[in-house]
Amino acid sequence: MAPPIPEFPKALFEELDTDKLRRRFLEALLEFQNVERGSLWVKREDGYQCIEATGGPSEERLVGFVVPKDKPSIVGWVIENGKMTIAEPGKDKRHFKEAESGLDVKSTLILCYPLSLKNGEVYGAVEIIDTAHGGSRLNLGKDYLELLEEFIAIGSLALGNALAFADQKNETQKLRKILGGLTGETPLVGKSQAFKAALETARNYARNDFAVCITGESGTGKELFAREIHRLSDRKDKPFLVQNVSAIPDALLESELFGYKKGAFTGAERDKVGLFEAADGGTVFLDEIGDMPLTLQARILRVLQEHEIKPLGGAKTQTVDVRVISATNRDLSRAIAEGTFREDLFYRVNVLPLHLPSLRERPEDIPELLDYFLSRDAARLGIAPRKLSAEALAALRRRPFPGNVREMENLVRYLLATVPDTVIEAGDIPPANEIGIVRAAPAAALQSAPDAGPDLAAYTWEALERAYAMALLDKFKWNVTKAARAAGVNRSTFDSRLRKLGISKE
Repeated sequence: MAPPIPEFPKALFEELDTDKLRRRFLEALLEFQNVERGSLWVKREDGYQCIEATGGPSEERLVGFVVPKDKPSIVGWVIENGKMTIAEPGKDKRHFKEAESGLDVKSTLILCYPLSLKNGEVYGAVEIIDTAHGGSRLNLGKDYLELLEEFIAIGSLALGNALAFADQKNETQKLRKILGGLTGETPLVGKSQAFKAALETARNYARNDFAVCITGESGTGKELFAREIHRLSDRKDKPFLVQNVSAIPDALLESELFGYKKGAFTGAERDKVGLFEAADGGTVFLDEIGDMPLTLQARILRVLQEHEIKPLGGAKTQTVDVRVISATNRDLSRAIAEGTFREDLFYRVNVLPLHLPSLRERPEDIPELLDYFLSRDAARLGIAPRKLSAEALAALRRRPFPGNVREMENLVRYLLATVPDTVIEAGDIPPANEIGIVRAAPAAALQSAPDAGPDLAAYTWEALERAYAMALLDKFKWNVTKAARAAGVNRSTFDSRLRKLGISKE
């Protein structure tokens, strides 16, 4: 049964949260038509993007999907023509079947209406989808459809205003994040529940001075979260100093942390202030604390217990006021069992535990992270912003990223450095773990030792790349388009590499 006429528009205009508004709008329309599946789409530069979908977990994965502008689609036709349509997916050539890839149940009849602003501009479309045999559940009576059209006209105004406000807000936040990244502030990007929960915990921890231990896989942003805790704490105007425990020899680590007095050892020609003393009043971040040698762990324990340090060669202890935040990707419980980490130190550093989710636990954050890195690093390089095509974004959303956010950041930098076009295509993206690696050895190398395989180490990087390019050009009789396709890159990228290598048909 359809919802009462007066309540439907009123409910929309009372909802201020954009996410809840579009969900409520879509669910009300589906209830009105007595079907379970539907989706909301908005017009973007490169196509038409799904911003809301309902009908079950598999349907909700459609959110974020982009139908390319140059491909036939029902939503594209409705948005560009500004007219309602009724379509049978199996017979209608406008149906973009890739949008339903992976869905357990396919659509049998689609009712699609344009979404318009007050000035008549069409900004999107709503699909009301029947999955029953023959599309038998949708009510296509003239009076019923006219009433539905009135509801959609009212709802599209509320949704359009909310989306415009949200876009403006997002652009402002994005600019702040980009500027923050350029000026050294902490850029933390993400909207997933896992990310927001970790960020909320970090912000709660900022209200006190207890030791924090951040765990998580490599590349999940442990230092960024440590900086955020410091930035929001009462110590924000004091130093935030970092020491990667595994990045310095054990013999030097103690002097780096505690300092030394002149004459403490050969070469100690003057007093040196250690990290703890230099950070007095602020925060010390000890990264990879699980790799700290046992001999030094006792001294760190004293800092946490007594707030005292004694430089190497010094006779007196001195008091320091520092907060210690540590991080590790190791299992400290196992390290304790193996005798490589002190149990008493573990309880001191792990007063406030914070575990960061891996990127595969927050896949919905991938588009926003990519957009942030592309914008920030393009600004740093002083080049025009780059955008991902729908196919490229889809490929990156499927990418495993075992190195998490750090791996994604490095991949974006690689793409900015190697793709001259403003739009990054799927073919520009190298296979996982193969950034910068030539994908095929020169023919001569392959033939030289068929049993042992090519001796790639005998070639310079440039020689390998030149031989690879020449082999492709010879194979395709200098058809650059076909050679680029075989290499897995777009033609402009291939052309650019040929120019840098000095290769031309002449």
